[in-house]
Amino acid sequence: MVNIATPTVGTALSLCLAIFAAHLALGWTELDLRGNLAARWRRWVGIGLSLGTGVWAVHAFGVGPIGADVQVVTECSLWAMAAVIGMAALGWPEARKARLAHRLAGACGLASSTVALQALGVLAVDRNPAALEWHWPSLGMAWAAALVACLAAVGLSHATRHAAGWRALAARGAASASIGLALVAGQLLIGGAAALTDPAHLMPLDTLSVLAGLFSLSLLVLSQRELGRQRRLCAARAEARRKRDASSPNDTLTGLPTRARFEGALAQAVQQADNAAQRLALLVIDLDGFKAVNHAFGSHGGDQVLREVAARLRALAKPHRAARLDGDRFLLLVGDNPSTHDASAVAVSVIDAVGKPFKIGSRAATLGCSVGVAMYPEHGARSTMIAHAHAAMGAAKTAGGASHAFFDPRMIKGMREDAELLRDLRVALEQRRLELYYQPKIHAPSGEITGAEALIRWHHPQRGMVSPAVFIPIAERYGLINTIGRWVIEESCRQARAWRDEGLRMRVAINLSVHQLRQADLASCIADALQHHQINPDLITCEITESTAMDDTEVTTRVLSALDEVGVHISIDDFGTGHSSLSYLRKLPADELKIDRSFVSDLETSEDARKVAVAVINLAKALNLKVVAEGVETEGQNRILREFGCDQLQGYLFAKPMSAKALALWAMDDVGPRTLNFRDSLFRETTPAAAA
Repeated sequence: MVNIATPTVGTALSLCLAIFAAHLALGWTELDLRGNLAARWRRWVGIGLSLGTGVWAVHAFGVGPIGADVQVVTECSLWAMAAVIGMAALGWPEARKARLAHRLAGACGLASSTVALQALGVLAVDRNPAALEWHWPSLGMAWAAALVACLAAVGLSHATRHAAGWRALAARGAASASIGLALVAGQLLIGGAAALTDPAHLMPLDTLSVLAGLFSLSLLVLSQRELGRQRRLCAARAEARRKRDASSPNDTLTGLPTRARFEGALAQAVQQADNAAQRLALLVIDLDGFKAVNHAFGSHGGDQVLREVAARLRALAKPHRAARLDGDRFLLLVGDNPSTHDASAVAVSVIDAVGKPFKIGSRAATLGCSVGVAMYPEHGARSTMIAHAHAAMGAAKTAGGASHAFFDPRMIKGMREDAELLRDLRVALEQRRLELYYQPKIHAPSGEITGAEALIRWHHPQRGMVSPAVFIPIAERYGLINTIGRWVIEESCRQARAWRDEGLRMRVAINLSVHQLRQADLASCIADALQHHQINPDLITCEITESTAMDDTEVTTRVLSALDEVGVHISIDDFGTGHSSLSYLRKLPADELKIDRSFVSDLETSEDARKVAVAVINLAKALNLKVVAEGVETEGQNRILREFGCDQLQGYLFAKPMSAKALALWAMDDVGPRTLNFRDSLFRETTPAAAA
């Protein structure tokens, strides 16, 4: 035999073959399993052929191919065992839907078996296997490397099971590289453990090795061609199923009529109602909390719930009068000239039926549902009934769910206006049309301005000034509130820096919504903005409402503690309107309380309002907290709050919210709405050590 390369080249070639083999084996695992038994066996054989060939190729290049020193039967047996192990570990039926324990077991089995086969190969190549002295730490390292690689491969395969395009290719490439590296590294470590690393045992890349490599490559190419053919067959079967499902009169999962079939039944029912001058009721049913159930129990558990919901609705309706609209939404048609009272009773029955526990395996889950009702002919023609019932369902869900609502024409108008405002709000965010206005805060004992609260404003090009009370709820409903919140934080810090550069050391208060408190990165977002604009954290106050603070005390405490570590001030806004526990309140890292404007507005006329204000001020002083009163609009309110010992005041009596430029002119040039002084400390230099 003629040597044509060094063992290093052989190792590189074996690594390429191993990665190729792992890539093909993982490709076989991704095939759709919904075929006949023969298709499943072809999938298993493809996995085994690919992975087995990869293990054998690494062995052939790393220790030696079939030759005088190795029995042909031994090598063939090694390849066959590797193929069977690959089938068992990666070809586990429904492996991509298996639970974590199953995936861990498959990875451990594949790693252990691979190391064992490579050790058997080393034994087979030595003339005197009994004389070998194993280095057990090296064997352990080989097994650990194989286990880590297999776990990474299985984990990547599961985590990206719904991915497509370049993400799927990248995930499979990383998984293939993990397995390939593990096979080669394991072979080298096992060779070292058996003291086969000296030149007498390392096989050079001779002619027989090249032939073994070509044989392995040929098998892998055949596997790749067959994999491509099977993928095309799976795609054709999937397309056929899609067409069959589209043309099927019934939903394949629940057995209920599809929307197309239901609309036919609806048209017939409408015609009969018109002939008899009767009414109909159409219900759109949307499950509340289904996403949480789907996440907790998996898609299989979610499908089981949908089938059970369909069975319960079928029991409440006449044949062909219940249908699946899409996802977790259903339709139910009520005939026999129902009154609104009858339709309401049916809706309540649906809510009660869906609200009963669902048994999923050995566990139970509970759901609610929101129901929208449209009456025919009062609520529109047949063509609009589903849309109108859907709008009513949306109103019921907005009201908190687990309830029903009848259609009202204002629902459609409101939805159209919300959609238009949402579209314009997205544009305003992109084009930076939102603006922060600032309302000064007054030090009550001295009457000096000490800071300002940032309030968001939106100048709509057609509507003019849009109130935050209008667009903030829309932003919360459609997921824009966190984006707006991040912009407010960034813009407030930027403006504080701009004022600081002009010589004004203004403290700025920003309002945090309940949605922002659910952001895991809220504290880091504020810290980054402070760092980016070089702002002292002492210049920022974060305000949260009392009701928000009490919504989830555990989360609130954790978030406020993180904000306290950043160094910003914390204020409890609208105090007195919620139901704070004093024992909980004293544990919060708060610096001030703000008396709600509803109490301030009645100070001059209501003894109860004055008692509440005194109680809040005394409570705050007992807890060493500052007190701010907002909504001060009259001299009488101003006088009473000063007498009670309030620390800061805020309201139209002193100044309305104004632009940053207007506030700076007032501070620097004394051009403002009232003769008020800005506190001297606002114009002092910030020491470098205190800067963020």
